[in-house]
Amino acid sequence: MKLTFIGADHEVTGSLHMVQSGGKNFLVDCGMEQGINIYENVPIPIPFNQIDYVFVTHAHIDHVGMLPYLYSRGFKGQVFATRATCDLCEIMLKDCAHIQEQEAEWKNRKAKRAGQKAVEPIYKMEDALGVLDLFVPVDYRERVNICDGIDIRFIDVGHLLGSASIEIWLKEGDTEKKIVFSGDIGNKNKPLIRNPQYIEDADYVVMESTYGDRFHENEKGDHVADFAAVIQETLDRGGNVVIPAFAVGRTQEVLNYIRIIKEKNLVTGHENFPVYLDSPMAVEATGVFKENQADCYDEEALELVKKGKNPCSFPGLHLAVATEESVAINNNPEPKVIISASGMCDAGRIRHHLKHNLWRPECTILFAGYQAMGTLGRSLLDGRSEVRLFGESIDVEARIEKIEGLSGHADQSGLLEWVGHFRNHPAQVFIVHGDDDVTDRFAALVTEKFGFEAYAPFSGTTYDLAKGEFITMTKGVPVEQKRITPERQKANSIFAALLAAADRLRETVMHNKDGANRDLQKFTQEINRLCDKWDR
Repeated sequence: MKLTFIGADHEVTGSLHMVQSGGKNFLVDCGMEQGINIYENVPIPIPFNQIDYVFVTHAHIDHVGMLPYLYSRGFKGQVFATRATCDLCEIMLKDCAHIQEQEAEWKNRKAKRAGQKAVEPIYKMEDALGVLDLFVPVDYRERVNICDGIDIRFIDVGHLLGSASIEIWLKEGDTEKKIVFSGDIGNKNKPLIRNPQYIEDADYVVMESTYGDRFHENEKGDHVADFAAVIQETLDRGGNVVIPAFAVGRTQEVLNYIRIIKEKNLVTGHENFPVYLDSPMAVEATGVFKENQADCYDEEALELVKKGKNPCSFPGLHLAVATEESVAINNNPEPKVIISASGMCDAGRIRHHLKHNLWRPECTILFAGYQAMGTLGRSLLDGRSEVRLFGESIDVEARIEKIEGLSGHADQSGLLEWVGHFRNHPAQVFIVHGDDDVTDRFAALVTEKFGFEAYAPFSGTTYDLAKGEFITMTKGVPVEQKRITPERQKANSIFAALLAAADRLRETVMHNKDGANRDLQKFTQEINRLCDKWDR
């Protein structure tokens, strides 16, 4: 019985861990790395066609995004997940494959002009469709015998529709062990879906620590009132409220808040204000929410369903799927609410809505989710005064607002509450899926608070589950070591974000190569002023 740590170790994304037991090999999640990548990940140490199973905690791309790649390289085993996760993965993986193909096509147009070699996408649509055929839906709390010596059970963890912690029972000869993978642990009291449910016994626990050093601001605030206030003020000014929102999860929460606002007439003088949901993926995902409400909704949402109400629908909601429907939204002068993706404004239809509304002082851009360093959304929250969209410079005159406390992740208190429910004192708690310094500090906190042996492994670390001892303990290998001096090898994710921002600045400069001389001169002056300020 061996556990190998491969992805999301001292990093936040790219979740991937492998267990070998009784002659079988299985993965828990197979995610894509997103954003800043600090450490090298070891490769999966066996041929992909020797992987028998994958157990999936939830449908976010950083947990499932590399499943089509796995398939394209020979994996033909079974993928087990909750029913809602299976449904959402059909949307997410097809979309991700489409993005991979689009990016490869764009790079190849540039490569052809430069006489360079063509590139292949990470995977293609046929790979996404192929791996989707391998999915096996499982009900929450159903103990499933996978094969001789492996049983699993999915427990609702309240992060996303269908999200789960996974209990895994292993038997090899006379040795029996139970290992629990937390998945992403949800924030309590979220609309629509249930609170995290807890597990009380395990020999080993592998848990995330995304917010292991943070506490949510305004977690108990009145989000409905906050949304209503912004909508009221903006519509009174004759402007639009533009809400960048992740297509799966956050969009459905926002729709539920607006439904309540309309039912309670919390926005006056504009009782029939129109709301446009402009994201084909979000429209499809909202349908998945409706299909899985009996299995995944909390009691409050189920009561609405029993009364014949859809928590994600209301009078005045318009769904935009076709391109011409999206274009028509900004040709309509009536003040409105526009919900669109992507949530961090780096891609998708939201950028068109920003182009049409950022320069208007009567409008509001309302953020309802986390904005990572280096994204357009984060720069707007940080006070950016001008952006470039589709070759045009746009002044930022609209109000920029954010609703706090909407995170889908448990904060430090929630994480400690989850792990604190283990009553039998696990032999080892492994802390993964968090920023470099956060994982170590949260491991120390778990040990201090509960007396559990807790450790944050790096990629490549292996552990003997039968003997209860480490086989190998690795150290992190920084990505692109040539760009990191020895003194900076322990630099935290903040410095990594600065490097990413520098890369983005260079890309932005190249995008302006054919710009007007006046714009180029202004851009040059701004860069030089910035360098003068920070050059030390």
